[in-house]
Amino acid sequence: MNAPQDTLPVVGTARPHESAHLHVAGAAPYVDDIAEVQGTLHAALGLSPVAHGRLLGIDLDTLRAQPGVVAVFSAADIPGANECGPIVHDDPILADGVLHYLGQPVFAVIATDRLAARRAAALAKQVIRHEALPPVLTALDGHAKQQYVVPPMHLKRGDASAALAASEQRVSGSFSLGGQEQFYLEGQISYAIPQEDGGLLVHCSTQHPTEMQHTVAHALKLGAHRVQVVCRRMGGGFGGKESQSALFACVAALAAAKLKRPVKLRPDRDDDMLITGRRHGFEFQWEVGHDAEGRITGVEIDLVANAGFSADLSPPVMTRALCHFDNAYWLPAVAAHGYCARTNTQSNTAFRGFGGPQGALAIEMILDDVARGLGKDPLDVRRANFYGTSECNVTPYGQVVRDNIIEPLVARLEESCDYRARRTQIAAFNATSPVLKRGLALTPVKFGISFNVAHFNQAGALVHVYTDGTILANHGGTEMGQGLNTKVAMVVAHELGVRLDRVRVTATDTHKVANTSATAASTGSDLNGKAAQDAAKQIKHRLAGFAAGKHGGAVEDVRFGNDRVLVNGLSVPFDELVQQAYFARVQLWSDGFYATPGLHWDREKLQGNPFFYFAYGAACSEVVIDTLSGEWKLTRADVLHDVGQSLNPAIDIGQVEGAFIQGMGWLTTEELWWHPQSGKLMTHAPSTYKIPTANDCPADFRVALYDTQNPADTIHRSKAVGEPPLLLPFSVFLAIRDAVSAVGDHKVNPPLRAPSTPEAILDAVDAVRAATAEA
Repeated sequence: MNAPQDTLPVVGTARPHESAHLHVAGAAPYVDDIAEVQGTLHAALGLSPVAHGRLLGIDLDTLRAQPGVVAVFSAADIPGANECGPIVHDDPILADGVLHYLGQPVFAVIATDRLAARRAAALAKQVIRHEALPPVLTALDGHAKQQYVVPPMHLKRGDASAALAASEQRVSGSFSLGGQEQFYLEGQISYAIPQEDGGLLVHCSTQHPTEMQHTVAHALKLGAHRVQVVCRRMGGGFGGKESQSALFACVAALAAAKLKRPVKLRPDRDDDMLITGRRHGFEFQWEVGHDAEGRITGVEIDLVANAGFSADLSPPVMTRALCHFDNAYWLPAVAAHGYCARTNTQSNTAFRGFGGPQGALAIEMILDDVARGLGKDPLDVRRANFYGTSECNVTPYGQVVRDNIIEPLVARLEESCDYRARRTQIAAFNATSPVLKRGLALTPVKFGISFNVAHFNQAGALVHVYTDGTILANHGGTEMGQGLNTKVAMVVAHELGVRLDRVRVTATDTHKVANTSATAASTGSDLNGKAAQDAAKQIKHRLAGFAAGKHGGAVEDVRFGNDRVLVNGLSVPFDELVQQAYFARVQLWSDGFYATPGLHWDREKLQGNPFFYFAYGAACSEVVIDTLSGEWKLTRADVLHDVGQSLNPAIDIGQVEGAFIQGMGWLTTEELWWHPQSGKLMTHAPSTYKIPTANDCPADFRVALYDTQNPADTIHRSKAVGEPPLLLPFSVFLAIRDAVSAVGDHKVNPPLRAPSTPEAILDAVDAVRAATAEA
């Protein structure tokens, strides 16, 4: 039942985002745009004024006496479990007994309007009685005290100590890598509306409606069937709405259930950033052995992550960091030790890449140091360490790299970006320019696709064909602007051989598709696309059987395409056949399901086959820095990224471009800092936290897709595009490091920290100059 050869293509073509026309017109409704039900109340959260302390009590009467206040709730009012931790039950919805960080929600004020609720909640410093305790504010301090949210993890292959001892040369180093605020345009928000017979409808900006359903049900002692969570779209997610939307959903639901009235909770941006976590900052300490060509013979590394006060998703984040430490390189002997340090700061969480970028950047820093020590071009050293064939194609965690395309991909980019000639030109420029220094770097990416936990790799979908030939699809993934619904609609249209405008994808809803996984780990299109295709195939098979029975011919010869069905020499309009099938009582809807095959993982040994396939890419970046001010500029970026056989090149290129700029921001401008005494996050607003803007995009930005089929049986042989390209701007950071290195004629490894703000660049320049002078 293949489509006719003259079928107008759907999958593989550049199509606009299904909501683009609504976005540009300001007509795409988000949770805060939903018309408020009469009697809606508004919630605000009272936050801990200290980073660590004992909670002695709350002056609830003062809060209740404030204008407009209807009710105040604390931990004692939660009928069920006062926790919203996705893995470890150590994350209270509202503080109970202990204050874990400055900004932790302690109570919820419910008032007739949002301003009244916020004004009352702002009295937190006056009404919260506490006894202050000494806080732990940095990952290294937590590590020194051996305070961890989960036990340390160790990924080993071979005898790293023996390999280091036998190595021709050895290098040691350290690196400090900051975290990153999600800074989505739409912040956290939930709107809970009581339903009949004790039910609740929760509109929530979340990447994981099922987890919100379960957490609300547990907190309120309800069956999951009484809680309906709906998410039509998010104004950005990036991982910050995978687990941490739970606190807001639970508070809104608690108030709605207690008061029998609708309740909306939308925190102010400052409060949102004070309450929620972000990408984990990491500290690295390593020792590496290598030969004269720069080939690594052994490496041992400590990875210390700032987990914050609770586990949240830190365990799988660290697991993924360890599993991506190898990036694109064969490491014959490795010992990687992961520590999730507990600190009195916001609990850090998922963020695009989920630990993978942190782990992979560490090996890139190591190879950068090795190359500089040998006086070799870093690209040559990287290439010498690429995964190869036979025994050099197994990862430290035991998975065979079967689909390795990194060498031809890098070779193509090296040629297209004119890397070698530009390297020569930059060296000549730097030799005659004492103030401005240019830098260049080309870095590869190998990124594993699938959830670390095997049972999360499943998805369901519903597809309905109506009697007029229009189609409604629903699936378990969530739309956060990445184009998931567009791709699912394209898959369904392609399978049924109809125009794309016949297909509409509806809001994610726990009452339609149950027991879903989070839209995360770059699996949205892989999982939900396959599930929707499965549903559409079942309908297609029924329609083909009906058509063959009515018009003759074999079922396998019936073809769908161009809005028509070809059967036994006849061309029947799709909508006409559908109506005929309805009258013949043929089922015109179906559910679909998909589970990723071949995955297994031993969490204790950190061994197995955690990924269905790998996505690859490479980027070359050129920068110029001012050694007097620390200012820098990205002048050109060349990107070649592997998305398999693209479902929608326009959306995929947009994802690559967006990921590149977001990753560049993480590594260069987006600096987080906490007050060293109070523990308050000081970068908690747009005025103090700098994300990249259009002005930071390079004037010369060349992005291309490496068009080749995915060897794995994914949806139309495509590959995930959400997270992998965030690793491409490693090239920006390392180009800045290359420019700083030019100050010392590339004899000194610059101690450049990330983000490489102007202050960090000046510190590194001064250090290189001092080291050069000593030499």
